[in-house]
Amino acid sequence: MTDVMRYAAFTTTPTGGNPAGVVLDARELSDAEMLAIAAELGYSETAFLHPTDERQYRIQYFSPLAEVAFCGHATIAASVALGAQIGPGTVDLATQAGPVPVEIATDSTGGFTATLTSPPTSSRQASEQEVRAALDALGWPADDLDPEYPPHVAYAGNHHLVLAAASRRRLADLDYDFDALGKHMTDMGWTTVHLFWPESPTVFHARNPFPPGGVVEDPATGAAAAAFTGYLRTLGRLKDDTILTIHQGVDMGRPSLLTCTTISDDSRVKVSGTAVPIQ
Repeated sequence: MTDVMRYAAFTTTPTGGNPAGVVLDARELSDAEMLAIAAELGYSETAFLHPTDERQYRIQYFSPLAEVAFCGHATIAASVALGAQIGPGTVDLATQAGPVPVEIATDSTGGFTATLTSPPTSSRQASEQEVRAALDALGWPADDLDPEYPPHVAYAGNHHLVLAAASRRRLADLDYDFDALGKHMTDMGWTTVHLFWPESPTVFHARNPFPPGGVVEDPATGAAAAAFTGYLRTLGRLKDDTILTIHQGVDMGRPSLLTCTTISDDSRVKVSGTAVPIQ
């Protein structure tokens, strides 16, 4: 019987954040079995760890529909679960997107926090055709975008279309064509669409539709947060060692808090958060 743990990531309460499944030893499971577990669980991702050496693991992530190369919130959840088993310290995760070291630390309550270092980030301007098809599926006119933040396709282990909402109200009003957006994203190879509104230069509100994974929306998306931080750096809006705060999941009733930090002379991003068991 496979022991599937359930955690909520980027939150201090089980009713907030993004739920993730965690299997700490999946060495006996096939890909088909892991996909079946993820589909039955129904969370946006489930993390499956394959121990390879002391504090070293190969990790796979499955949505209910497919394997995903990298997932931030499931990494945070799995790392906090590991902390409860092996204690604080660094663990090294081998993902399909490359190595992801994670620092596990204790917090003031006796629980654990985790800080992952993402795969290298990159960002390019999105084409007019890419943006138009996405806006059509979202039901957003072009003037609902903030011209101060150009549309990009950003990467940090997965590709994400990044679109800036012109107002917090626009971001809150999300009612999109699931099939149309999912098809466009699949055709483009995007994992999520990262919709955001800037409260300040370092505080942002975000939403992440995820139809390619069979999920209407993610309440917290660590991989997209890392890619978004790389996008801001590409635009020249961030200095080294800048700390960003990203609020996500609020409009879903599952508030999440993600902290991202740029690294000097390194395109990678540190993403920090907490996770708690779901009873």
